[in-house]
Amino acid sequence: MKKRLLPGLIALFAAQPAFSLDLMETYEKALSYDSGIASAMAQFQAQQAASDVSRSSLLPQVGAFAEANHTDFDAKNGPGDHYKSLNYGVQLTQPVFRADTWFRYDASQFQTEAAQAQYNLAQQQLILDVATAYFNVLRAQDTVTTARATEAAIQRQYEQAQERFDVGLIAITEVYEARASYDDSKSQRIAAENQLNVAREQLARLTGEYAEDLENLRENFPLGRPEPMDPSAWENTALEQNWVIQSALYQLNASEANLKVAKSGHLPTLDLVASYGKSELDGGGSPQQREGTQGVIGLELNVPLYMGGGTQAGVRQQRSLVTVAQEDLNTTRRDVRVNTRSLFLTVNNNVETASALEQTIISRRSALDATRAGYDVGTRNIVEVLDAERAYYVALRDYANARYDYVINTLELKQAAGTLSPQDLIDLNNWLSANARGIEALAEEERTLDDPTQ
Repeated sequence: MKKRLLPGLIALFAAQPAFSLDLMETYEKALSYDSGIASAMAQFQAQQAASDVSRSSLLPQVGAFAEANHTDFDAKNGPGDHYKSLNYGVQLTQPVFRADTWFRYDASQFQTEAAQAQYNLAQQQLILDVATAYFNVLRAQDTVTTARATEAAIQRQYEQAQERFDVGLIAITEVYEARASYDDSKSQRIAAENQLNVAREQLARLTGEYAEDLENLRENFPLGRPEPMDPSAWENTALEQNWVIQSALYQLNASEANLKVAKSGHLPTLDLVASYGKSELDGGGSPQQREGTQGVIGLELNVPLYMGGGTQAGVRQQRSLVTVAQEDLNTTRRDVRVNTRSLFLTVNNNVETASALEQTIISRRSALDATRAGYDVGTRNIVEVLDAERAYYVALRDYANARYDYVINTLELKQAAGTLSPQDLIDLNNWLSANARGIEALAEEERTLDDPTQ
């Protein structure tokens, strides 16, 4: 019996060169390249400017004015008159009571808070997108590695079957079975290589660069349970901090403020108006009033009486929009609640699955050794050996996928709770290594042990 040592925790990627791209470097490239985060920032800045525009309506308005007129006056019972007038100066208008303007400014502030929440969500989404794309490349690399190792192992079995048939030890049907399995493994390897190219394209979409070498998780990367180990605690945190909920809540507040804007259409407006200017007259019958200055200060009151029913219609419209925002908020809260609890359960399942698959690898390795030994003495056939080969490498691949699933689902759980931050990537990056022992190393060891010339 050949002795093989399986590491306590199998790493999931081949040994890398000394220089390779890590997770934080990938994230930093995405920050400067990704158009989604740039768009979210621009949207937030645009809404900030819109809020300043709304506030400007509450502040004094100062403007210069000028007016030039030519007047002809024809009297019925006397001489007519004609003159030219020129008036110019400055005017100040200060809103004293404009309820609609105040409520509109409140709405713009809530919309700015909603835009801030959307920008924070975009930041978290970029973190998640980068991590997902990064580990999907590693996942695809591991799939290629296991596909190549499976192909190589089945090829060896096919060659051995051909040799046995040539000396009359087995029937031709076993050769055909081995050849069919070998051809199938080649097609799976080709598909896996294509999927790796697609995964690299997805990562390059975020960073603008094609990375060949990525650091991978160390062998001793811990798969810990979520803390706290209480789904209700995660749910409560999500209801308070999730940025989708926060955005929907601010949108509801903005809709309620807009309803007040619509209702304020029934209210009067009061402005303070002050002006100072100069008037000049040219011609006419009053030469002593040809030139002078004038200062005016006063209050302007406007009381809406009837606006054609538009104010009432606007109020009905805004009431419906408030209902829309309220229902959207309720839907968002329900979705976040379910998603958070589901992710909590999924992360715990990932931990248990990875633990079970680690034991499965050992069992599959033992089963493969026993099947090969049985085939050597004639108690097992080639189909059983090929199935054992595939099962072993599938176990390796599934264990690798379970660890990647754990990483991604943990980040998704934190995003759902609203706590995901770049620090999570920093902590995860500390568990990456450019020299992680991986599946390819194990496959090479497998080939070496099975080759009597080594």
